[in-house]
Amino acid sequence: MTGLRERKKEQTRERIAAVALRLFSERGFDAVTVNEIAEAAEVAKATLFTYFPTKESLALRGVGDDDLAGIITRRPPEQSPLEALRAHHRAFATTQATVGDLDALIASVRVIFDSPTLTAAANGLLYEQRQALAEALADEYGETTAALMAAQIAASLLTLQESYCHRLLAGVSPQETGRALAEDVELAFDLLEHGLHHARKKK
Repeated sequence: MTGLRERKKEQTRERIAAVALRLFSERGFDAVTVNEIAEAAEVAKATLFTYFPTKESLALRGVGDDDLAGIITRRPPEQSPLEALRAHHRAFATTQATVGDLDALIASVRVIFDSPTLTAAANGLLYEQRQALAEALADEYGETTAALMAAQIAASLLTLQESYCHRLLAGVSPQETGRALAEDVELAFDLLEHGLHHARKKK
C-alpha cells in the first residue's frame, strides 16, 4: 500500500507541475494564479501547496537542487573538491545528450527567462547554493578562501547552465547540446584549476 500511495502522490505532483508549465507557457508566469493552476489540475489549493510551497517553486523545479556542498563533503579523501565537482558535472553532461522530455525542458527554460520574477527567484536559490558550498569548503580552506572559491565555482556553473539553455532555445539538438556541454565542463574546470593562464596557453 505504501508504494501505491507514493506513486499516486508522485502522479499528482507531476500532473500539477505539467498543468502549471502549460499555463505559464501560454500566458506567462505572472499572469497565472495559483487558484487557476489548482482548478486546471483538479486539486484543492491546499493540496497544491503540500506539493509546491510557493508559486515560484512550480516553475523552478531543479533550479539550485544540485547538492554541491554534499558532493564536497561526501567525496573520497584522496579527491580534491574540484575533482569531485568535475566528475559530477561530467556525468551530468553525459545524461543530457539523451534528455527525455525536451519540449517540457525548453518550455520551462523559456518561462524562467521570460519572467523577471522567476529570474530573481532563481538567482536567490543559486545564491543559497553558493553559500552552502562556501560553508562546506570553509573547514578545509578558511572562510575567505572558501567564499572566493565558491563564488568562482558557482559563476562557472551558472555560465555552463546558461550556455546549455541558450543552445536548446536556439534549436540545437539534445545530442549536440550534450556534446557541447561536456566540452564546456572540461574547459570550465580546467580554468578553475589552472586559471586564465590556461586559456592563453590553449589559444
